[in-house]
Amino acid sequence: MLRRFLLRRTLLGVLVLWLVSLGTFFLFFVAPGDPARTLAGRQATPEQVDLIRHNLGLDHPTIVQYFDYLGRLLHGDLGQSYFSGESVGKLLAQDFPPTFSLVLGGAVLWLCLGVGAGVLSATRVRSFLDRALTTLALAGVSMPTFVVGLLLLYFFFFQLTMAGAPILPPDSYVPFSENPGEWARHLILPWITLAMVQAASYARLTRGSMLDVLGEDYIRTARAKGVPEGRVIYRHGLRAALTPVVTQLGVDIGTLIGGLVVTESVFGLGGIGQAVVQAFISGDLPVIMGVVILATTAVVVANLIVDIAYGLLDPRIRLA
Repeated sequence: MLRRFLLRRTLLGVLVLWLVSLGTFFLFFVAPGDPARTLAGRQATPEQVDLIRHNLGLDHPTIVQYFDYLGRLLHGDLGQSYFSGESVGKLLAQDFPPTFSLVLGGAVLWLCLGVGAGVLSATRVRSFLDRALTTLALAGVSMPTFVVGLLLLYFFFFQLTMAGAPILPPDSYVPFSENPGEWARHLILPWITLAMVQAASYARLTRGSMLDVLGEDYIRTARAKGVPEGRVIYRHGLRAALTPVVTQLGVDIGTLIGGLVVTESVFGLGGIGQAVVQAFISGDLPVIMGVVILATTAVVVANLIVDIAYGLLDPRIRLA
């Protein structure tokens, strides 16, 4: 049953990827401007423009170009950048590690903070702690990412540096394979920035879900039987309450893999987000299309993992 459930979800993910590839490709043809003319420059002759168009395959019928594009995608080829001539896959592979590292570390941190705060609020309803955590969550949701990042840079880099204690670096990215310690040190502030913004919504989501679950009949029955409160909350209540949290996590991770423009820019990390901005500015359509495909794949994979997690959290969902 679980195998059939996962097969249905996988086929649905493949369908989504195909529809996105179709939509992305045809948006390419309604985009303003002529890539061949852009690459050739203003002084190019019509013959030079036609030669570039032929080399790029832009003189073929649209349907032929699409199947060529789809065939390359099936072989993992995202095309070539119009401006650098490099493989889009290679360019994105260079920019992927900073984004993935940022999302991975940030997700662990915001889950710990958000779920922990949500559980504390739900188990101490209308207490001072509940009101304080709810206020902090509202403040976190309302705070723009770039403001949080700049405040952290000011207090934990500039002020510490001026005080003669340069503990944290200001920006740049160090690969994990090069130096794991420096990798983490350079990402601490970006992780905290991302976690402070994301944890707020997870705290509110967990609190609401926990309140609903703790009002269920089986929770009251467990308490009536004398089951320890900690076991009631963390084994019975939290497990059931995590379903919407896992759903949100899958959406967020998949979406953020597509690029964290603001956070990456504030901390100078590079990454997919900055690659997208540069591609939009220069009109490098193959790079833009490659990022869309990458982001869609990340969302599909993340949601497939979420479906597996559903089966572990609640076996009844396997039958859905």
